[in-house]
Amino acid sequence: MAPDTFDWLFDLAQFGIKFGLENMRAIVAELGHPERAFRSLHVAGTNGKGSVTAMAETALRLAGQRTARYTSPHLVDLAERFVIDGRPVDRAALRESADRVRGAVDALRTRGVLEVHPTFFEVTTAIAFDLFRVAQVDVAVCEVGLGGRLDATNVLSPVATAITSIGFDHQQYLGSTLADIAREKAGIIKPGVPVVLGSLPHDAAAAVARIADERHAPLVRSDEEVHVGPVTTVANGQQQFALRTVTRDYGRVQLALAGAHQLGNAAVAVRLLEVAEHQGIAVGAEAIRRALGAVQWPGRLQHLTLANGADALLDAAHNGEGAAALAQYLGSLGAPRPLVFSAMRDKDVTTMLQALLPAVSDIVITRASNPRAAEPADIARLVQTLAPDRRVSTCESPAEAIARASHGGQDVVVAGSIFLLGDVLEAVRLS
Repeated sequence: MAPDTFDWLFDLAQFGIKFGLENMRAIVAELGHPERAFRSLHVAGTNGKGSVTAMAETALRLAGQRTARYTSPHLVDLAERFVIDGRPVDRAALRESADRVRGAVDALRTRGVLEVHPTFFEVTTAIAFDLFRVAQVDVAVCEVGLGGRLDATNVLSPVATAITSIGFDHQQYLGSTLADIAREKAGIIKPGVPVVLGSLPHDAAAAVARIADERHAPLVRSDEEVHVGPVTTVANGQQQFALRTVTRDYGRVQLALAGAHQLGNAAVAVRLLEVAEHQGIAVGAEAIRRALGAVQWPGRLQHLTLANGADALLDAAHNGEGAAALAQYLGSLGAPRPLVFSAMRDKDVTTMLQALLPAVSDIVITRASNPRAAEPADIARLVQTLAPDRRVSTCESPAEAIARASHGGQDVVVAGSIFLLGDVLEAVRLS
């Protein structure tokens, strides 16, 4: 008996990460090219690409476009990856699309077209495109999964692209220098299609600029073309600031996402939307203003009230750059909090901890529910090496770790992996 479609889908995780577009090109062709049924914006970057995707989709939706958003990974439920008109798709629609993609994969394998089995991410990307075609969306904002050049999403033909940031992450796949990583991410740049850049290190920016020039793609530098400030922090970390671009003066706006790093992400999103307007996608200044104040992006400096009344600050912070941004925000909160931490084995945990340890108090190491999760005892030993005077303990269960760290109503911070955040959100939901 064939496995249930969702069981089949999750079983694909065994095939890990695979770079290359051969599978995706075959699958979308078998499906009749659903990725061509809508216009798209394509967003890459080491950090910030999810936030920019969320801001851009919110603005397009508020402008009256029928929108879709594709991001990864999800926090709690698979449907979070596929958002249409601001809502995750329902289970029935998701199953129908998954069945169609499964049928296409089976047919291709029967004919010997697919030399290797498609991965979980390749299949979910095909499902996204199928869902968006069926829903007859006008425009989809799609986040790159990993890298760009060989990422499954790179079968898109977008009207505009963006590269939010370049930092060290996934070096085993993308390269050991910032220029190498930038070249991989710049693989999303298409001939003649504008690309919006965030604030990139010099070597990375130069590498992207060379590729843009080779492909005659207009280069838009948000760090040079957007003026932000002065900034005032208001309730729940939201930020107010004056916003002006080379195209418009938006006056004073409010950004719903906390953290100084989100100002740079907002600059990228705004210029990406302005470029999309120039490409014929109606947005408008008012929709952009409203979107900045309305955008929601869970797991990024998200405050959550626990059962004992304590505040838990959740942030993915899954690489050195993300950890540094979190540490900067923690400095604005006053007294250091205990840290609940887990990370994947393939991450630069040392760099992450070096950024976070000065900004937190006690540390509770746990294990996220992912096969790639690092051993808590290994991370604990690393903490003791980096900060011998710091109190560190381990818990196998994220729920137990949260309970220990927040004992007595102590506010906590949870970071290191988006998979850990999903575990914590699920534990809080069930408590």
